[in-house]
Amino acid sequence: MKNYYLAVDIGASSGRHILGTIEDGKIKLEEIHRFENGMVKKDGNLCWEFDRLFDEIKTGMKKCKEIGKIPASMGIDTWGVDFVMLDGEDKVIGKTVGYRDKRTEGIDSKVYEVISEEELYTRTGIQKQLFNTIYQLMAVKTQNPEHMEQAKSLLLVPDYFHYLLTGKKTTEYTNATTTQLVSPVTKDWDYELIEKLGYTREMFCKICMPKTFVGMLSEAVAEEVGFDCEVVLPPTHDTGSAVLSVPANDDDYLYISSGTWSLMGIERMEADSSMGSRNANFTNEGGIDYRFRYLKNIMGLWMIQSVRHELNDAYSFAQLCEMAVEADSFKSRVDVNAACFLSPDNMTEAIKQYCRDTDQAVPATIGELAACIYQSLADSYAETVKEIEAITGRTYSRIHIVGGGSNAGYLNELTAKSTRKFVYAGPTEATAIGNILAQMLKAGEYETIEAARQGVFDSFPITKYTF
Repeated sequence: MKNYYLAVDIGASSGRHILGTIEDGKIKLEEIHRFENGMVKKDGNLCWEFDRLFDEIKTGMKKCKEIGKIPASMGIDTWGVDFVMLDGEDKVIGKTVGYRDKRTEGIDSKVYEVISEEELYTRTGIQKQLFNTIYQLMAVKTQNPEHMEQAKSLLLVPDYFHYLLTGKKTTEYTNATTTQLVSPVTKDWDYELIEKLGYTREMFCKICMPKTFVGMLSEAVAEEVGFDCEVVLPPTHDTGSAVLSVPANDDDYLYISSGTWSLMGIERMEADSSMGSRNANFTNEGGIDYRFRYLKNIMGLWMIQSVRHELNDAYSFAQLCEMAVEADSFKSRVDVNAACFLSPDNMTEAIKQYCRDTDQAVPATIGELAACIYQSLADSYAETVKEIEAITGRTYSRIHIVGGGSNAGYLNELTAKSTRKFVYAGPTEATAIGNILAQMLKAGEYETIEAARQGVFDSFPITKYTF
């Protein structure tokens, strides 16, 4: 009898339910449900629709029941940093504000009144990004102090959904590290830092590792979806799950988890919280079994996704790549990590304005716009490779690109040429696969992470690009 494992993978722009099983020694995937996601404007803030998302989670579970494939376990992964605060009656406090909201603008100065930026990096090893949880909480404390006073629990997004499924509150390690409130030494909350910042210590739940059993479905949820199953923690930060699925077991590679964001880095057993690492803006996010994802956050496919939406989704990503190939000679470049591209009113105009401001040719066609984005991304990857090699004092022979962006053949070719590295693209559903692998490891389908990664290599097509 086959065992099925359900990954609910929710990204910033869409979510999906994917069932995984072992068949003839290989991992087989089946997409069960897919749905849209995105922030909406509520009373001046960009917010997530968590009620709707939870309904979508249950809808996908009901579809498992309908097709007669009941998962033995399930787990949810999402993006990092965002959270809900619950009061004494477990009601959500305030609005479910998302990381692209502007509430944290200028709020970093409030944090630095308590701890310097340099000391903060030394203590946490986490790259400064103004949307990190540490800054969002300071925004809450400053702008809505009554919310901080009311808070009895803080749950990151996937932990909140696991709580809604089981009634059990947990905090999963890989996502907890994105808060910039976890020590890379103790692998636990930095309670001294939390108290210095004036955040309520009691609202932080115990940190648990991937593969931890959270609980069975609550009676109400089990009755609604038509079955019961275990809820098991995957690496709940989507990049943590994606990195788990990289089909390699040596240390001679870099990875790019390519989606709305491009997360580029290496896997390490110890964090690097040095000033050299901080100055290069690298982060030490948690991975499975206390490994570290030493990486840089790069804007990623958010820019091309935004441009596509501004064109009323009239073109597929494949068509945009084809147009970019035709405009390959277009030379203008942008800094993909510039703040002006984080949440512009219009991405197309933001790119054109950047080119004007830097005295470059302004993209006049869709192809030139796409070429500018893809080529700029590849240049950013090349620069990141140089930084990693300088910091680690070694070179790497190849790059593994996993996630939806691994389908962007033109970008993969540019990446190989820009970095002078062999590029291996795939698997596409890396995050869901990593989520499923954690559940399979807990269930004993694989004995080790190395065996699980070999299973990925044996199960999914990998495309090689040369330079």
